[in-house]
This record gives sequence, C-alpha cells and structure tokens, in this order.
Amino acid sequence: MTHTAASGIAAFTFEMGVLKRLRRSGWWQVGVRDPESVAEHSLRVAQLAALLAAEEGADPARAAYLALWHDSQETRITDLPHTARPYVTKPDNVAVTRDQVAPLPAAAAATVVDAVTEFEAQQTPEARCARDADKLECLVQAVEYRHGGQAGVQEWIDSSYAALRTDVAKRVADAALSLSPMSWRDMSRPDMSRPD
Repeated sequence: MTHTAASGIAAFTFEMGVLKRLRRSGWWQVGVRDPESVAEHSLRVAQLAALLAAEEGADPARAAYLALWHDSQETRITDLPHTARPYVTKPDNVAVTRDQVAPLPAAAAATVVDAVTEFEAQQTPEARCARDADKLECLVQAVEYRHGGQAGVQEWIDSSYAALRTDVAKRVADAALSLSPMSWRDMSRPDMSRPD
C-alpha cells in the first residue's frame, strides 16, 4: 500500500470519527438533552440488521455491513430532523459517499460506495433488513427514552413502526413495545434455584 493510499484511509477514518460526536438531532425537539450519537445509532442498527437478516434467511454479515454505512454521509450533511424535509432537498447519499471516499484506494472506495448504493436501492433482502433495522432502532430508542420519563416520543414510535416492511421486524417491534427496556436482565438471568 502506498503512502497516499494509507493517508486516504487514515483521513477517512478521522472523518468517520465525527459520527461519534454528531448527535441524532430530532430528539432535541422533544427535550432529550443528550441524545445518542449517529455512531451509537449505527452500531445498534448493524446489530439489528444482522439479527433480522438471519431470521429472514438473508446474509447477516452483508446486512450488518450495509447498516454500518447507512448514515456515514452525515459527517458532511449532518443529521437532519424530519421537520427539515419541507425546506431542504434530500441529499443524494451515494453522491455524498463518492465524495467522501475519493481519497481512498480503489478497492476500499468501491466497497463503501457499493454498500451505500445497495442500501439506498432497497432491492436486496439484506438492504431491506438494514433499512428495517434503522427504523426499528429508532423505535427502540424512543421506547428507552419514554421509559426514562421523556414525553413526546410517540410520533417516533408510530412513524418508525409504519415504515417496517419485514414480518420479523414488525414482530420485534411489537415485542419491544410490550417489554421494559430492562427486561433483558430477567431473560438472561440464570435460574438461581438450580443446584450447580
């Protein structure tokens, strides 16, 4: 690898680090003072995408990979809340991605552009699972904020639920809406009454 190629990857890595500091801005409108970052959101989207894909008979690794890149453009266009839609033209995420990866070596650039293109086209089961994971993660986050006492999140729950396409994602959403965010503690706790 040449110095120029290595420098391109390093610079791109610094740019992707912006996602750790960039907050999901829509939550500020309902009073969440410190919403999750785009990177935090993207991690759980990737995890959910893999699980949904496994249950849908799709490739979990590919779905997770698509999900990892689905919001990477926000380093340059920020996280625009839904209320901005009437005032701005929706950015072309593939075009933004092409600009972002321009300094990368060809193979590295192609893998990112291909992932974003596939996610945006929504033609593969993996892309549909990744998109559902994005919506499902938003719903789950809203449930967590509501559980923490944050009012006004029902709009996020309703719009996220309405956007789900796979049966698995809808079933997971139904379960998430009926559970406490702390339910995992009881579900994963070993039965203490059993002898060793």
